[in-house]
Amino acid sequence: MAPPAEADTDVAHAGRPRPRRGVSLRDAGPPIALVVIFGIFAILSPGFRTVSNVQNVLDASAVLAVVTIGISLVLMMGSIDLSAPGIMGASAITVALLVANNRNDNDWGLLGVVVAVLLAAALGCLSGLALVVLKVPSFMATLGVSAVGLGVATLLFAGVQPNVTDPMLEGWAVDRFLGLAHLTWIALACVVLGALVQRYSRLGRYAFAIGGAEEVLSLSGVRVAPFKVAVFTMAGAFYGLAGVLVTSQLSAGLVQAGKGYDFSAITAAVVGGTLLTGGRGGILHSTVGVLLVTVLTNGLVQVGVSPYWQGGVQGLIVVAAVAAAVIPQRRRNQVTK
Repeated sequence: MAPPAEADTDVAHAGRPRPRRGVSLRDAGPPIALVVIFGIFAILSPGFRTVSNVQNVLDASAVLAVVTIGISLVLMMGSIDLSAPGIMGASAITVALLVANNRNDNDWGLLGVVVAVLLAAALGCLSGLALVVLKVPSFMATLGVSAVGLGVATLLFAGVQPNVTDPMLEGWAVDRFLGLAHLTWIALACVVLGALVQRYSRLGRYAFAIGGAEEVLSLSGVRVAPFKVAVFTMAGAFYGLAGVLVTSQLSAGLVQAGKGYDFSAITAAVVGGTLLTGGRGGILHSTVGVLLVTVLTNGLVQVGVSPYWQGGVQGLIVVAAVAAAVIPQRRRNQVTK
């Protein structure tokens, strides 16, 4: 018979959960699914596996990747952000009116891009302040800010579409480096920046902690509110940059430049393994989700599936991904929010 101390140790070890194996399998799921889906479409369609189509997939995922980085930062805290369409619209119209265009004599160049991103960051900050000061739920706060952004964009639009003639901004979508458009490299730089912020900055670590156990973090003496505002501000900046990229692609500023990107980005983040309830996933997980969604969309087109079905397929995927993610939570008797 084992001594009491050893018996207690044995019981502790026996009752201790072993999360690493489950977590590693969940983390490996999206990359494995990406490889499997890519392989299936490569077999079904010879045109899918060409180098040019792979380049098209990466270029097509650039704007969505930038939006998803911003939304992932918010999701890590357990909040929801629906402000992307409005903020992207305001940013798109702003940059189109500040660089060389057909509406006025402005030619601010890169400074115009910076101003548009700063405006977007200010709108994101407004979402954060509404959350922490007015105690408005993030869902409603960001929906309201999206409406504000669309209102600003509509006022600036003034019934006349601004067409961009700035060679720098147009070149982001046209010029290529190593076979990829410049905006794709910009998106890659954003992914690296977001991953570094998440991994090595206090902001990234606290965003995870807020999503995992905000009450514990508050009781430990950390002022949570400033970090929430900072996350929403950074997310707004990413949305603003995404609006600039859309303007580069279209060579015009559109009020609806961000239409549909909120749902697509949330879909990509959830499919990649970032929980809607916060505390798990992150930038790299969501980036895999972006590639998975983009590959799926491109593959469906390549094999001749009607575009009208693609939205339904995306909806089914996000429901399946959320259902798979909450199974471990049910086992821990966590409630669904």
